[in-house]
Amino acid sequence: MGQKKLIKFAAIKEYENVLEYPQGMPGKWNSFFENLATGPYPISLDDLAVVKSDTPAQTPMKALTLELACGRGEYAVGLARMFPDQNFLGLDVKGNRIWKGASIANKEVIKNVAFVRTQIEQAIQYFSKEEVNEIWITFPDPQLRLSKAKKRLTHPQFLRLYQQFLKQADTSNKTGIVHLKTDSPNLFLFTLKVIELYGLNLVYKSDDLYAEAKIDPRCLIKTYYEGKDIAQSNKIHYIQFTLDKDLPLSLDEVLKEAIKDIPLDAGELLRMQSYEQE
Repeated sequence: MGQKKLIKFAAIKEYENVLEYPQGMPGKWNSFFENLATGPYPISLDDLAVVKSDTPAQTPMKALTLELACGRGEYAVGLARMFPDQNFLGLDVKGNRIWKGASIANKEVIKNVAFVRTQIEQAIQYFSKEEVNEIWITFPDPQLRLSKAKKRLTHPQFLRLYQQFLKQADTSNKTGIVHLKTDSPNLFLFTLKVIELYGLNLVYKSDDLYAEAKIDPRCLIKTYYEGKDIAQSNKIHYIQFTLDKDLPLSLDEVLKEAIKDIPLDAGELLRMQSYEQE
């Protein structure tokens, strides 16, 4: 591991807005953010005892939004700037990337955003039922090889996981929604196939987001990976959908066959090479 990465890993161990594989957090995130906001900033590790106690939160429950595979955390930080009355949490396993967003939040004293270093597969360990209002998945690794399809963050294997802590869908109040923003045509088409096959509710889709006449301001936040435009597609694809249906395991094999027909263009092949070299 390079010296710069080691420095960043050491730094996040001292950041109170970064938790690494935390224990005892389901149902406690509102208390965590209340403590983060009202105590000295950053709070001390000793103050986290409040989170683990059974003392009820002193403030009303605030909406909690997750950014999965958050990378450098630009989206979580950007959303936190836009909505100071809500809480945002970025999840990623790579601590040297989380360091960037956490450092920006510390510098700007943004108290409603934090990060968890963990694998997405372990997310259920950190949240209670319906504790999360929305999920954002922004420019994830599209896992383009068919043999890695189950690693795509919109694969039913992951969607079943999200169902265990995502609120019931209420699109009028913007709860229970999963957002996917990607420059991968393959991941976009794959996700639409999942929505169709499993009968999920497609709230909104665009195969060229920035060409739309009206754009959700939240979609204007741009990440480092969007700026790289690895696939050289010059298009951003965006989907909103809800998880209000059961996802039968029996359909997973049907999906496996159906996605074989989704094309992989030259830009996607370039992307595949780029990710595999990281």
